[in-house]
Amino acid sequence: MGTLQVTVTPAEGLIDEPRRITVTGARPGETVVIDTRTLRSGVAWQSQARFLADGNGVIDLERDAPQDGGSYAGVDGMGLIWSQSPVGSASRENFNSPVTDALVTDVTARAGAANAGATLTQHLAARGVTRREVREDGLVGTLYLPAGAGPHPAVMILNGSGGGINEPRAALYASHGFAAFALAYFKAPGLSDYISNTPLEYFQKGLQWIRRNVRPANDFVAVSGQSRGGELVLLLGATFPREVNAVVAYVPSAFVHSGQNASDPKIGREGPTWLLDGKPLTHLWEGNRTASWKPFDEGPSPHRHDRAMRTALGDPEALARARIHVEDIAGPVMLLSGTDDGSWPSDTYSRIVRDRLAEVKHPHDVQWLNYENAGHTILFPYVPTTQHVYAHPVSGKVSTSGGNPRDNARADAQSWPGVLRFLRNAVQAHAAGH
Repeated sequence: MGTLQVTVTPAEGLIDEPRRITVTGARPGETVVIDTRTLRSGVAWQSQARFLADGNGVIDLERDAPQDGGSYAGVDGMGLIWSQSPVGSASRENFNSPVTDALVTDVTARAGAANAGATLTQHLAARGVTRREVREDGLVGTLYLPAGAGPHPAVMILNGSGGGINEPRAALYASHGFAAFALAYFKAPGLSDYISNTPLEYFQKGLQWIRRNVRPANDFVAVSGQSRGGELVLLLGATFPREVNAVVAYVPSAFVHSGQNASDPKIGREGPTWLLDGKPLTHLWEGNRTASWKPFDEGPSPHRHDRAMRTALGDPEALARARIHVEDIAGPVMLLSGTDDGSWPSDTYSRIVRDRLAEVKHPHDVQWLNYENAGHTILFPYVPTTQHVYAHPVSGKVSTSGGNPRDNARADAQSWPGVLRFLRNAVQAHAAGH
């Protein structure tokens, strides 16, 4: 038996880079307990699993499955990261503030009286990426620029019904060569606390700000958003086709929706979300003969918002009135969804978008990644996926986003490389026709 040792390879890198975690120096067949602990915005997140050392006293997380009873099951080299849970907290905050502060995970192995440790460091921003707060022209956001002089293709990033500024995704986009503008539109300094009555012209101004201030390579600007932001980016592509060159829609809707859980209580959840030329866009709940909130409000715990959303799909006339005219989008479209989305049926919505684009023979690339048993929260690789029952940050209503930790982690790990490939192909296609 040698000296117990934990090795993480590479020990430091971008958050989306997989790591190999090995333990050596155990006795053959010995039980080794591996713990992880990460401070995320001041909250400790932990995981634990037990392994049996092989005939050489080695454990390799890319090869070996943990014994029963740990934080995760099955072979998964990064299982100890995505299976972390907060200790004594309901926190869902996976990142530090500022997000440019690295996430440092202590990995500890114990075998009998012996113990050893190593650290695993994850960065959202690569070396040389710069951050700039934007508070001008009425816009509230944060711009991340890649290292190097550029010019770089650009992407505008929009959050969902939680509001705020999606800096983590912007930092990671910039780390992969995109000028990334995370634009808030509510629940941020100087903006409304609610999604209700948001003018689409605000986002058009954001697109124009990017072109004027960033001067993207070949004038390429994509939009990326999730949930209500996924609905929004499809809507922006259809409304401002000359200004949107590609659309990445995470767990989107095919229809315009009302304010729902992010609405102003004075307006109500059936009030309008989006305005154009000062007039509210027709949404799915308006005049809908089958829509009902009861399956959500009165359904079993944990409540599933998608149960209410599905009732609205029974009125074809309401669907036609509220449908986003995705055929007007003048660029590539990527859709990402999960089959167990607890917030709304993003797989059904994505299929509707995909089928409409096929029907009109959309002349640009259309991709749809649909993840079996995954839920509403599809992010990027190697972050915890355990906290899918939560109180909505605006309404306070408790519900589940659906899925399960393992399948949500699989969707995270597989979707992000696909998104990067899609965007790089979109950049090349745009440059060829520019």
